[in-house]
This record gives sequence, C-alpha cells and structure tokens, in this order.
Amino acid sequence: MSILVTPAHAHLSAYKDALDRGWSPDNENPQRTAQDHLRKISEDADAFLASLDDPNALAGPIRLPDGQEVPRLPGHVRWIWSQGFAGAIGFRWQPGTAVLPPYTHGHIGYSVVPWARNQGLAKRALHEMLDLARSKSLPHVEVTCYPDNIASQRVILACGGTLTERFTTLPAYGSREALRFRIAL
Repeated sequence: MSILVTPAHAHLSAYKDALDRGWSPDNENPQRTAQDHLRKISEDADAFLASLDDPNALAGPIRLPDGQEVPRLPGHVRWIWSQGFAGAIGFRWQPGTAVLPPYTHGHIGYSVVPWARNQGLAKRALHEMLDLARSKSLPHVEVTCYPDNIASQRVILACGGTLTERFTTLPAYGSREALRFRIAL
C-alpha cells in the first residue's frame, strides 16, 4: 500500500497543522518556508496545491535561502501519509539529463514530521519516489544530506544509495559540508 499521496484539499488541513506545529518541508530555511506555505494556502489554496505538482516548471523561479532567484526545475511533491500527515518528499529533475544545476543539491529531498519519525516512513517514501524517478528515464538520482544526519544516511543507503562525494554547499546554503549519494535506477 502506498504511503505517498498527491497534495489535495482533502489533506490540506493536516498539512497546515504540521506547519503550525513547527514542522517544515524545507531543511535549509524551515521557518521561512513554513510561513510562506501558510501564507500561500490562505491566499489561494488551489494555486498552492497546483504548484506542488509542477512537471513543466510553470510556477516560476524559486528563491534560495540567500534571496537569489533561480530557474525552477520540473518537479513533483508527494505527501507522506500514515495515520495522518507524516511528511513530504519531492523529486525534481532537469529534462534530458541526470545532471542538476549547482543550486540543486539532489533530485530527491524529504522531511518527516517529528512525531512520525523512526517508523520507516522516509525509507518507504524514498523507495516509492524512485519509481516516479524511473519514469523520467534517468540513469540515477542523487540525494544529499549533512554528515550529522545519520538517520537520513541510513534511509539513503537502505534504498541503494552509494556515497559519491563530500562537498561544500553553496554560500546560499551556508557553505556547509554535505554528503552526496547516488542511487542507480
């Protein structure tokens, strides 16, 4: 049984509740993103939901944590659902290539709400998202995390990830040491 759902009005109140409780789908700038999502939902919930499933990158540029705007990549966001809202996972790609622009650390990113962690949900969600990635005919995807995020490293390795490099994030992301894993599709 799938634990990923396409964001929809039926689940929106649970998503808003998670944001109100301090969770964010963004590990880089969580507070700003949570506030931004709550604002967008209150202004136009339909447009917000549509922006999460954007395979043609029509939602316009994205703003990096340092305020710089960069082109949006095509992408899909799915909500992790297990006895209620449990997190989010996103997949983005650059059509025709597995290479990502330097401002995009990985193809897939995810975040599980604190009250649903340690239940294997991130592993199941990543495994399911790999099926969507395969549909784009990519040879592999890259997933990144910080060295102190042991739980995420375990998830990535359990889904077939291989550590390919240690790198320093762009200044927009704090010039932090990070790990890049590759998962063959």
